[in-house]
Amino acid sequence: MYKYIKLNKFWLNKAIITAVIVILTFNVSVPQTAAAWSFEDIAELINKPKVNRNLFMIAGGDSLMAISDSLPPKMMKVVITAYSSTPDQTDDTPFITASNTHVRDGVVAANFLAFGTKVKIPSLFGDKVFTVEDRMAKKHDGKIDIWFSEKHLAKRFGIQEADVVILD
Repeated sequence: MYKYIKLNKFWLNKAIITAVIVILTFNVSVPQTAAAWSFEDIAELINKPKVNRNLFMIAGGDSLMAISDSLPPKMMKVVITAYSSTPDQTDDTPFITASNTHVRDGVVAANFLAFGTKVKIPSLFGDKVFTVEDRMAKKHDGKIDIWFSEKHLAKRFGIQEADVVILD
């Protein structure tokens, strides 16, 4: 006597979700022309995994969502100015930033970014990474102010517009 396994919609959904989890977990590229997969195709995917360690899976009911924490960096065009630690350009503590650190090379002021945010300005400074540790007057929202050690260097930099890469 033969027994047959009846594949109803419930088990079909579970099989599809399992296949999607395997594909997303192992970051496998799937051929666009494949209309159906055989058991051998899925076994090959499982046996030759390429692990994506930055992928989080959220499953609920018959739904599945994958979230990667390695998003591409955000780019935006920003007006960039410069300042130095002179009393006419700062408050009464010209060498202390708004985040209570000492000014130094690589510090920038920006009202629209959180303290500690790392940014790059490739067209002006190449791969140099700046850290947001200071704030500007409220009228300068949407701008970035780069700290320079000397006032004449800040004046020479002037006002420029450039693409800024926000790293985190």
